[in-house]
Amino acid sequence: MSRPAVAIAIGPADPPPALLVKAVEDGGATVADLAEARGLIWAGTPGQFPDELPDTIEWVQLPAAGVEDWFTAGVIAAHPKVQFTSAAGAFAASVAEHALMLLLAGVRYLPEQLRAGSWRQQDFFPHIGSLRGKTVTIVGAGGIGRALIPMLTPLGAHVIAVNRSGRPITGPGIPDTIETISTDHLSRVWPRTDHVVVAAPATAATHNLIDADVLARLKPSSWVINVARGSLIDTDALVTALASGAIAGAGLDVTEPEPLPDGHPLWVLPNAIVTPHDSNPPQLRLAAFADHAGANVERFVTGKDLLAPIDPDRGY
Repeated sequence: MSRPAVAIAIGPADPPPALLVKAVEDGGATVADLAEARGLIWAGTPGQFPDELPDTIEWVQLPAAGVEDWFTAGVIAAHPKVQFTSAAGAFAASVAEHALMLLLAGVRYLPEQLRAGSWRQQDFFPHIGSLRGKTVTIVGAGGIGRALIPMLTPLGAHVIAVNRSGRPITGPGIPDTIETISTDHLSRVWPRTDHVVVAAPATAATHNLIDADVLARLKPSSWVINVARGSLIDTDALVTALASGAIAGAGLDVTEPEPLPDGHPLWVLPNAIVTPHDSNPPQLRLAAFADHAGANVERFVTGKDLLAPIDPDRGY
């Protein structure tokens, strides 16, 4: 006798997005009302999340890779018996592309060239660099870092991957030459670093991870790229470093505060590139989330470990 299909609810939209329905069905489950379900795929905000869940709910898939807002809203703490999973890794390819774009734009001196109203080749030549032979340190080498490494190494860059454990980074397209260190030894890499990509989760431990001291230890030719959360960089210290020329520039898809207010110095500093948190736009987000959720549905149905489980003690 075949086992009854596992029931998964989808919220908050009614009817739910067709891509999420297909993800559930392709994963071997059936879409059901919340009261009848064992799992919940949530595509809304923390404020929309139900105050109470049925006792039958064992697992909730959240739509975000960064889940600090879900902790702040008390959603995860309110349901201690439920396994929550984030969307960490789901949007990695899109965000990694954006990080590479920001880094290349800075190294190739693109902002100044875009603003030019005349042919100033001799002015630009001294400032144009390359990633070949340069060391790029990725702070927070999770899904985004794993997607970014195979983009950087063909360009001739050496990558230092920083993660919590220090365990070697492996995976498709990741060379054996990648150097991995733990966050405990992060201070050792700054003298060797040419450019920094920040891709770590936002937690109390990572608040202002890139501060005045770190910025002072980087090279005048260094670019700092942030595609994680604005809170990981001390904004005032960054503005000072950019204005003084202590570093070459910064490419920011996230800021603190966010949205970045009109008139903020980061809008007018010539060596700052600011994009409005659009590395993962809506037209790309739903399909990527559906793929991630569908993979977790299949794992939930077959009893395998889920992707991106949230650890309340770590905060992500």
